[in-house]
Amino acid sequence: MTRADAPRPWSLRRRLLAAILAASTVLWLGSLGTLTVIAWQETGEVFDDALEESAYMLMAATTDLDARGLLAPLPARRGEHVRKVDMQYQVVAAGRVLQRSAGAPSSPFVGAFDDDSGFTDLDVDGDHWRVFVVRDEARRFEVQVGQQADKRFDILEELAEVLWLPALGFLALLALVCWWLIGRVLTPLRRTAAAIGAKTPDDLAQVVIDDQPRELLPIVGALNDVFARLDMALQAERRFTADAAHELRTPLAGLHMHVQLLQRQHPALAASFQKLRQDITRLTALVDSLLTLARLDPLARTQLGRQAVALPPLFAQLQGEYAMEAAQRGIALSLRCALDAVAADPHMLGIMLRNLLGNALRYCPAGSRVEVVADRHAGHDRIAVRDDGPGVDEASRRRLTERFFRVLGQEEGGSGLGLSIVQRIADLHGIVLGFGPGLDGRGLGVTLDWPPAGAS
Repeated sequence: MTRADAPRPWSLRRRLLAAILAASTVLWLGSLGTLTVIAWQETGEVFDDALEESAYMLMAATTDLDARGLLAPLPARRGEHVRKVDMQYQVVAAGRVLQRSAGAPSSPFVGAFDDDSGFTDLDVDGDHWRVFVVRDEARRFEVQVGQQADKRFDILEELAEVLWLPALGFLALLALVCWWLIGRVLTPLRRTAAAIGAKTPDDLAQVVIDDQPRELLPIVGALNDVFARLDMALQAERRFTADAAHELRTPLAGLHMHVQLLQRQHPALAASFQKLRQDITRLTALVDSLLTLARLDPLARTQLGRQAVALPPLFAQLQGEYAMEAAQRGIALSLRCALDAVAADPHMLGIMLRNLLGNALRYCPAGSRVEVVADRHAGHDRIAVRDDGPGVDEASRRRLTERFFRVLGQEEGGSGLGLSIVQRIADLHGIVLGFGPGLDGRGLGVTLDWPPAGAS
């Protein structure tokens, strides 16, 4: 499966939010339905009380049984709201309507009512009415007050029209609050992920579990076990490399001396013995590089003894060490120092510069130039080693710091560890190691950029 075909990672935060919002929406709709039913029941009771009170008020206000005709409807004035309650009444005697409101039917709501008072539901001309009937003590007349059921629904619909936007607004606010709260709750997860992601082969310390949520403890515990086993394996590998390299130095030195003695005793085989001595020298350099890496790998930045290293004396020392080799190879060597000092470990800085300078002299043909310059560049200290030799292609430059990597086609022998050592020392110092073109756009240029003053 290619990377493009791989399934996209899912978001725990989004799933939590979707689950919370789905549950909240279902509960919200359920509570809304429950509130609607309760509101309908309570509204009905309020209206029933209003019907009852209105009937008794009309009963008390009726002093005679003369037919007074219809009450004229009140004209609607501009700016006034339409009546919402809209209750209609009738004063009925002997089955005949003596008085009524304009919206009440001409015939009694209830033709025959046996009780002294009470509620009834009925249909009149296709409309459903809720009616309260009350009779006077002498049972001469009765007052009937009714209200259409649609009027009650109109009030609920008006409430829904007013409340739906705030309700949706609160639902959106709930989503935002849940998003923020989920983010806060998942903060320990992100903090733990950052702590794990910051782990390097140099830092395999246990992840702190004191402030971890209970759900993460099994994962963090398992990772700590992996880190412990990995640290033990790396330590064993480094000890083996260091021990092997250290143990090989003595027999290699003895072998070199024996070959040198045999070369003197057998002049006829001098050429063969010389080639053997070169191979032993190369093997000794490889062992020394392995031993250097074995010492550098376990180190951390905090273990370095940084100090201000004076560069002019160091450059003069390098000039003296490599001037003869450069002259023998026919290479023009130039060292220019425009910096007084840089912050570094003196021993490691020497190893780094000697590896770079040795590589440049080793791989450049006769007639080449090698230049080492220390100056200020873009606000920070820089030491550059450049040459105009055969150079390295762009693809190989990206692999130059890999251990045991050697550019194809190079005739000169090498261990493939020199630039790995330089990269490791640069990492320990926070120095940026860069590769680019050399002198006059030819060859290879290696730059060491120190971090600005005050930067970690």
